[in-house]
Amino acid sequence: MDAFERVLWWLFAGSTGAVTRLEVLQAIKEQPRNAQQLTQALHVDYTTVRHHLRVLEQNRLIVTEGEKYGKLYFLSSEMEANWSKLEEILNKTGKNKKK
Repeated sequence: MDAFERVLWWLFAGSTGAVTRLEVLQAIKEQPRNAQQLTQALHVDYTTVRHHLRVLEQNRLIVTEGEKYGKLYFLSSEMEANWSKLEEILNKTGKNKKK
């Protein structure tokens, strides 16, 4: 198991907030969005969305383009390359909600 896969296990199987982080990540995979768009799409508090975006960005799962409030979030190339590993983790833990 490589370091990136360990991070995926920690973020999506071993910590609180995993369900919300997964919803944020899946929404970004669907299409790049800013924090406000994620808040509206997921019906989650803006502060909560911002928290999970910071966690995902710090762990190299997402990257940004732009500045301030209009900043768009995208999957990182590493996350795109490892999406199947995330799905395997979700299947093993019973958390897979395909979108």
